[in-house]
Amino acid sequence: MEPLPDLATLSDDDLKKLIDELTREEQEVSYRRRLLHGKIDILRAELVARLQKTEGRSVLESVDVDSLTAILTGKASPPA
Repeated sequence: MEPLPDLATLSDDDLKKLIDELTREEQEVSYRRRLLHGKIDILRAELVARLQKTEGRSVLESVDVDSLTAILTGKASPPA
């Protein structure tokens, strides 16, 4: 973030222009923040739905973690 210029040296028009620029920047940041909050809300809702579906159990309970680890480390071929 840039420091404010020496305000005493700014003309009224320059001061108004700076206000407008900073207002636009704040609106862009606010819009981006609202988008991020929306995405977070969607992800949380998905997580809640998944936890309700599995009754809080890990989705990995039905996965053969040892076989998956071997596949991912290249120590075994994938199952047919």
